Amino acid sequence: MALSKVQKRDRIKRRVRGKISGSAELPRLSVYKSNKEIYAQLIDDKDGKTLASASSRSLNAKGTKTEISTEVGKAIAEKAKSAGIEKIVFDRNGFVYQGRIKALADGAREAGLQF
Repeated sequence: MALSKVQKRDRIKRRVRGKISGSAELPRLSVYKSNKEIYAQLIDDKDGKTLASASSRSLNAKGTKTEISTEVGKAIAEKAKSAGIEKIVFDRNGFVYQGRIKALADGAREAGLQF
């Protein structure tokens, strides 16, 4: 029996999360997108804490979904800089690296985060 789209993404997500992990020095930038919104958070997996977060809901930005994703990337990068974080590990959460996910990553890089 074929897997559904959600099951495929969950399988990819578990495979990726087995390979990457975040710490206080090198946190994990986890990205989640729904049909309307996009969310990003910096996570310290060793302590199980979220260090910073940003979302399209909190920004109230106008434009296309891709433009808003870029703004969310810039916002999370600014919060990371203020927390003293320069380098991160990117977790695309099983989503394909294109479109809004790529726009968020490019926005974070543009604002000074290093992947």
